[in-house]
Amino acid sequence: MFFILSKRKIYSYLIALSTVVILFVSVNFIQGYSSIQTSSRTTRLIPIYSVDTKEKEIALTINCAWNADDIDTILDILEETQTTITFFVVGDWVDKYSDYVKKIADKGHEIANHSNTHPHVNNLSYEKNIEEIQKCNEKIKKITGKNPYLYRGPYGEYNDTVIKAVESLNMKTIQWSLDTLDYSGLTGEEMWKRLDGKLTSGSIILMHNGTKHTKDSLKMIINNIKNDGYKIVPVSELIYKENYYIDVNGMQKNV
Repeated sequence: MFFILSKRKIYSYLIALSTVVILFVSVNFIQGYSSIQTSSRTTRLIPIYSVDTKEKEIALTINCAWNADDIDTILDILEETQTTITFFVVGDWVDKYSDYVKKIADKGHEIANHSNTHPHVNNLSYEKNIEEIQKCNEKIKKITGKNPYLYRGPYGEYNDTVIKAVESLNMKTIQWSLDTLDYSGLTGEEMWKRLDGKLTSGSIILMHNGTKHTKDSLKMIINNIKNDGYKIVPVSELIYKENYYIDVNGMQKNV
């Protein structure tokens, strides 16, 4: 009788101990997995898509990678509306249209880096990304006398390698929070529908030159933005230069 009771107790103890061990292992596995996931989220580098600011300011940006047929009209509209914006230019575009690069700079607009040859930068090594950025920087500086502070990857591409390359050159990687899709041939009214009601302080808007309707819709879009109470500023005036972090949505926030 004594032997049977002891055996039952031993079984009970073994079952209890096994349960504790299983629970311990399970909890630690889950916590470890969560830590990996959290670490992954927090360590992944993200560019600036927008800015958390109390000022009613937004940035309007134009990518230049194709022709320059509409640059004079765009510059005239910007002057007429007293608007200063940021142009992201490709190095190859600078080679072809150096006079326009100088004209843009002379008009007081910000000129930023959009790579040298417009490649798929996610496929490039760290060294090749550095080369793409530096070559474009050199071309811009030769014309304007200024080294670009901002970079935007072709096709909106980026990864940790790209961003590390940019940061090693003391530059900031800039995306956008609102896309007009002007390159797809949308009319001005259709572009505005993509912005109307979505503008917030700190928004960064993407446009392109060399499209079908950008030049004939730009004035309307600028006036509508200003009628909504927003001031349009260059990207470098919108973003924080220090004491900031970028959240998982790409919003730059002051510490």
